[in-house]
This record gives sequence, C-alpha cells and structure tokens, in this order.
Amino acid sequence: MTELETRLGTAGRPLRVAIIGAGPAGFYAAEALLKQKDLVCQIDFFEHLPTPFGLVRDGVAPDHQTIKAVTRVYDRILDNPAVRYFGNVTFGTDILHDDLKPLYDQIVYAVGAHADRRMNIPGEDLAGSLPATAFVAWYNGHPEYRDLAIDLSMERVVVVGIGNVAVDVARILVRSTDELAKTDIADYALAALRQSRVREVIMLGRRGPVQAAFTPAEVKELGELEDVDFIIDPADLELDPHSQAEMAADRVATRNVELLRQYADRPLSGAPRRLCLRFLVSPVEIMGQDGRMTAVRIERNKLVLDNWGGLRAKGTGQYDTLQAGMVLRSVGYRSVPLLGVPFDDANYTIMNVAGRVASVADCDPVAGEYCVGWVKRGPSGIIGTNKPDAVATVQAMMEDLATLPGISDENRDPAKIQALLRERRPDYVSLADWKTLDRYEIEQGAKEGRPRLKVTTLPEMLKVMGKS
Repeated sequence: MTELETRLGTAGRPLRVAIIGAGPAGFYAAEALLKQKDLVCQIDFFEHLPTPFGLVRDGVAPDHQTIKAVTRVYDRILDNPAVRYFGNVTFGTDILHDDLKPLYDQIVYAVGAHADRRMNIPGEDLAGSLPATAFVAWYNGHPEYRDLAIDLSMERVVVVGIGNVAVDVARILVRSTDELAKTDIADYALAALRQSRVREVIMLGRRGPVQAAFTPAEVKELGELEDVDFIIDPADLELDPHSQAEMAADRVATRNVELLRQYADRPLSGAPRRLCLRFLVSPVEIMGQDGRMTAVRIERNKLVLDNWGGLRAKGTGQYDTLQAGMVLRSVGYRSVPLLGVPFDDANYTIMNVAGRVASVADCDPVAGEYCVGWVKRGPSGIIGTNKPDAVATVQAMMEDLATLPGISDENRDPAKIQALLRERRPDYVSLADWKTLDRYEIEQGAKEGRPRLKVTTLPEMLKVMGKS
C-alpha cells in the first residue's frame, strides 16, 4: 500500500473510535466525526443502559416532548453504516480501559454527570430528603431508580434550587395528572402522582431573581399551570443596585423579572395546588423526628460583591422554619471517576485540556483519549450546548491524527470487540435489539394515546428484545 492508503482515517486504515456513553454529547461527537471531509471512520458506542439517548430519555421531563424530538437526529446517526451500538455494557466492569486501548485509535468519554451534589447540611440523610436527580430518574422510568421509595403522602415539598432540574421536579409535582397521562412518564410514577397528597411546593433560590438560571419560557410555563396558584412575594423582587445593573445588561434576566412581577401582582385563585418561589434563602438544616424529615430551617441571604465583581449570597443570621415532608435538593450534578481514566476530584470532571484527556501528574495529553459534554466541562448548559463542545473536541482529534500512530493492524478487525463482549457480557444490546424495544414501547403507548409506554426493568427490556 502507498503511504496515503495506510494513513489513519483512510479506506485502507479507517479511524476506529470508541465512544463511552450514548447521550447527547456522544452523539454530537459522532455526528462531527461523520461530517469530517475525506475521513473514513468506524464508531462504536458503549452504553451502560440497554437504551440510548442518556438524559434525553431519562432526564428531560415527560411534559417536554418537543425537546425529546432531538432523538430523530440521533437515530439517523445510529443508522449510519459506520456506527455500531453496544448497550447494556458498563465501562469499568464489562469492558476495561485496557481492553479498548489496543482496539481503538481514539476513545471519547461522554458519560455525563449522573451523581448529585450535596448541600452538606445537618439532616441531609434523613428519610424524605433526596436528590432531585433521583426523583427525575424515578418518574422517567430509569431502570435503576424505578424501585426508589417515593412517598407523596405529605402536603408540602421543598425544592432547593431554581435551575432547570428544580423547575422540572416542581412542575411535575403540581401538574395535572390528566396532562401527564398524555406523556411518556413511567406508569408507576403516574399512578403515584394520581394518589399524591402534595398541595404545595416551595422552591428556594439562594440568590435573587436576576441571578436565576431559568428562562422566560420556563417561568411562563410555571405561571400557566392548570389549577395551580403561582406565588411570589413582591418583596423578593425588589432589586439592589448591583442586581439592577446586572439586569440592565441581560435581556433574559430582564424578561424573567418582568414576568415574575406580573405573577406576583396576580390575585390568588384558590386553586387546589400552590407553587411558591422564594429568593435569597438557603437551607441550613433539615430537621426531623424518628429518622424522617419534618421541616427545613432556612436562612435569609443578602447579595454581596465577591473579589471578582460577581454577586454571591451571604447569610444574614435571620432564620425561618418550613414544615415539610420531603425536600428535593437540586444544587447540581457531578461526574464520577472512570476506572483507568485521569479524574479531577476538585471539579468532578475528567482531567483534560480542551477536550484532550490529560495525566494528573503533569497535565500532558494522554494519546488518543478525549472527553465531551458534562464530564469534560462540568454540568452546564442545555442539550444543544453539547454540540459545539463536541465539535471542538473532534477538531482536537483531527489535529492529533498526523502524529497518532494508531493501533496495530491485527487489532483492526471490528469483530474483535464483539467476541470480547460475547465472553464478558453475552446479553449486550445491539442496535437491532434497541429498535425492537423502541417499536414495542411506541406501539404500547399508541394504544393509550401516548408517545410511548416505557419498559422500566432490565429483565423486561431483554425479554422484549428476545434476549432472555
């Protein structure tokens, strides 16, 4: 062969890429690779769950079906002949770093950030106190959370945080179950919500309305919920001079505050459920009795300038107590270490420099290894934010091709990884298997006028696929 024919990324020597994680970041990385001019590549996805799409399936709220429509793009990527899917395969258990390194020229870690951050306050581990991430996974039918003990027998729930996830869980708790019955919410969650005694949800934001992470569309959705009074204390919307200046330079914050003031001035309707939004408060203790939470102690905050000119919350020493039977903390996600992959314990991300995995000792790049999405940059942005992030990492991958030696020719046979998986994880899930489950869920949902009826246990998934 000529030198051109043996160069990585050509027909004679296709670039072999493993993507660990089949969520949005992984799919956008695959899409960027497939769009590279004159690049011949073979891409293998490895996903812990049998089902692809990550947070689009297991994180996006069921009443936001339009957001889930992005999976049509991902479906087209999976259908590309250069792409294979291996689900029900756990990196670090079923396949190891040392297994993949000899079989792939480049490895991309796209595992997201599935663990939650803690508030680190007394009482956080009492029964009734749990991360919003777990509640989200529960109502979305994640097989590892479907048996979570969710008690909705109380009248008041406190949600700590006012970001996207906090808004989602608060909305699901008070939304009409007749509306939820038209979505792909897990059946068992819908049944539990129908029996729910929750009548009031209080959302707590540690800073003010200008600093809130939600969007005008999300605020408007909260204000238009059927049979729900959206309650905001007008005093919470009085802005200090620094917040006024910050808002003047931010159109989103300006519109948020405009909408919040409209809702604050709206008279109560006497609706059966209430959603209260409070600013400049932080939980300092979860109080309980006999091992179960009964209340949340909160402290009033004020905004002060930090050393970089930003506004941070500082406690004032004024306290209040909210009686509540459940608290859902939504103070951020974090990634967890992967076996054999350098990890930044301070930032909860894979050690990397602009998407190139870097060694812990000297930050030198680890040849042929990359990361994308939340495990690269931390849990920030929306689903679409992962696209430019992935494109940037793929650009680094392309820049490295010229100096990357690549794997040996005897390891280039794509069947080698299948042989390994048949030995290690014989019930791994192929693209054909996933499509069988996908069709089944859609067909079952259609019978009830729903987009899909999710299968929520691993044994049942494998049974539908004909693998058990």
